[in-house]
Amino acid sequence: MDADIGADLQKRVTAAFAAGTPLRIRGGNSKHFYGRAPQGELLAVSDHRGIVNYQPAELVISARAGTLLSDIERTLADRRQMLAFEPPHFGEGATLGGTIACALSGPRRAYAGAARDFVLGVTIINGRGERLRFGGEVMKNVAGFDVARLMAGALGTLGVLLEISLKVLPRPAREVTLVQEWQPADAINEMNRWAARPVPLSASCYDGNRLYLRLSGAESGVEAAARHVGGEPLEEAVQFWEGVREQRHGYFGGSAPLWRLSLPPATPPVALPGKWLLEWGGAQRWLRGDFVEAAVRDAAQEAGGHASQFRGGDRNGKRFHPLPPALQSVHQRLKEAFDPKGILNPGRLYEWC
Repeated sequence: MDADIGADLQKRVTAAFAAGTPLRIRGGNSKHFYGRAPQGELLAVSDHRGIVNYQPAELVISARAGTLLSDIERTLADRRQMLAFEPPHFGEGATLGGTIACALSGPRRAYAGAARDFVLGVTIINGRGERLRFGGEVMKNVAGFDVARLMAGALGTLGVLLEISLKVLPRPAREVTLVQEWQPADAINEMNRWAARPVPLSASCYDGNRLYLRLSGAESGVEAAARHVGGEPLEEAVQFWEGVREQRHGYFGGSAPLWRLSLPPATPPVALPGKWLLEWGGAQRWLRGDFVEAAVRDAAQEAGGHASQFRGGDRNGKRFHPLPPALQSVHQRLKEAFDPKGILNPGRLYEWC
């Protein structure tokens, strides 16, 4: 049945290519808010689901793009394994394809790796309707362009994801979250100080007053590190990190636009008013407030990073940081190579992509 769905999807894309019809790719629709407003005829991929291969001993899982993220995580949990990049769901309908297409990672990202780091291989339908396979099911050095990982974060603009193979990791035997009170500049210094030390840090978050540090690993190692780091243990740590990951934490409430700044971790507090929340040792910084777009982007760029408008604001505006001309040219050539008529999720990343 699922093979038939894959064939049907390929036929739809082939017909759209022939007619020049734009297609709007949708999985579980849990991340519909992300990026610019989708355009085109609906191409639903959520029925193309199911785990096709899981090798716990090899730490590899392969599944169709429409497979629910919750089903994958439940299967892994039965063998005490996990998706190490701790992806946010943002809804019960979250699928594996949408997770990789958006390349969003959770609290563990700065210490375990990003979503794209765990992609081993993909099967896609390109904008011509061709079914292509890139990568495989093993970790190896790749000669040339790593196309499989290129699909992570492309928001479906380069191909319709059909199947994805991922590296997984064992779940840690013990986790503990410690809470300390710091001023903003000191909290940033503390996060970076512990990240540079041999402690099993797996998440960090600063809410403007309290610094939360999560330690993960073997029982003895976590206990020893906790004594060294210090702070008050957080009783409901699982719920706290889930709230941060899924943006149910109180910080994310309200209607003001939400900006995400990616900065060098040790960057001092940015001189922009508004409500801040810091993650990933200071590398990911959330900012809530009504700002002139240029003010946020200029501040991020001056600090050596970039800014994207994550939620709220104009869906047809510039959601992601503008690219330098040379890099934009590379993006445009890739788009033309994979999707020559520009029918796949047109304009979802940028107005030209």
